[in-house]
Amino acid sequence: MNDLGGSALWDIGEEDDKDDTGPFVWMESTRSAAALGPSREYKLVMLGEGGVGKSAIIMQFISHMFPEDHDPTIEDAYKTQIRIDDEPANLDILDTAGQAEFTAMRDQYMRAGEGFIISYSITDRRSFQEARQFKQLIHRVRRTVDTPVVLVGNKSDLAHLRQVSVEEGRSLAREFQCPFFETSAAFRYYIDDVFAALVRQIRQREAEAAKGGEKKSRRHHSFWTRLKSPFRRKQRSEH
Repeated sequence: MNDLGGSALWDIGEEDDKDDTGPFVWMESTRSAAALGPSREYKLVMLGEGGVGKSAIIMQFISHMFPEDHDPTIEDAYKTQIRIDDEPANLDILDTAGQAEFTAMRDQYMRAGEGFIISYSITDRRSFQEARQFKQLIHRVRRTVDTPVVLVGNKSDLAHLRQVSVEEGRSLAREFQCPFFETSAAFRYYIDDVFAALVRQIRQREAEAAKGGEKKSRRHHSFWTRLKSPFRRKQRSEH
């Protein structure tokens, strides 16, 4: 369920063909960035209970593939370069393990991340309830309600097992004051829209800060690189 009207992610006016030959790269890809031109890097963090499909959402977004078997407890780091609203963007994505509890590592990536996807499964009410805990954790670390967030109810293809209504998701998104999507990682429904909405929020915050004469905040790249070092890196060479 797309509360934003759902626009194409890759290039405005182009429709997603849902094949696996799109312009995707993994962290150590051999693809040249010159093809898309100079681009800003966006540090995104995926949050949610274990088993809600966080990794599947990311892998569908990056590689158009649905993982049939994936250890939900393993934390991964991904990177891809795309276009959003005809502007190039490097997305640096941390896929975290579940459990909305405070740890030193979580504190670090909560501070370093620029945008957050909070995901739950529509077939698991507990994961929906935990979504609020993740939002509170973001606020606890960052001390602001103005952090870019997207709320995602995954597994919309399993409607016969639904435990969380669409309206409950919308209501929570209104509480969070953020965009809301119901997605299906299995069928790739609204996957692109989630990441596009998050990047647009980050860009909007930066534009508002620049317009207000505020100094643009830039996190040190080496810190983010060190932060990701414990995460497994995914690699894929270009076709």
